[in-house]
Amino acid sequence: MHTVLVVEDEITIALLIATVLEDEGHRVLTAGNGVQALERIAENKPDLIVSDLMMPLMDGAELAKALRENPATRDIPIVFMSALPQSAVDDRVDGHAGFLRKPFLEPALLALVRDVLEKART
Repeated sequence: MHTVLVVEDEITIALLIATVLEDEGHRVLTAGNGVQALERIAENKPDLIVSDLMMPLMDGAELAKALRENPATRDIPIVFMSALPQSAVDDRVDGHAGFLRKPFLEPALLALVRDVLEKART
C-alpha cells in the first residue's frame, strides 16, 4: 500500500480522486493548497503527490519548489493536473514525474499513478 497526497482546491475533484485511489488500495491524504500540503507532508511523508497546478495561497509550482529545496522531500514524485496544456506546465515546473490534462478519465489516472510509483521503486 502506498500513501498518496492529493492536492486540489476543488473538493469534489479531490474526493473523486481520493475514492479512485483508495479503491485501488492506496492510503490517501488530501490538501486544498500547497500550504496545507506541506503541513500534511510534515505529518506523514507520502510516496506520491498528485497536485493541481493552479490553487490559492500556494500553487503547485511553488509547492514543487519548496519540496525540491528540502532534502527530506526532494525525492517525492509529483504528478500535476491542469486544464492548461502540458507545455505550459513544463514551462512553469521542472522535474515533475507526470502530467494529467483535466478533465481526465479514471484509467489514465490509475495508469499514471502505477507507472510513477513503479519508477520510484526502482
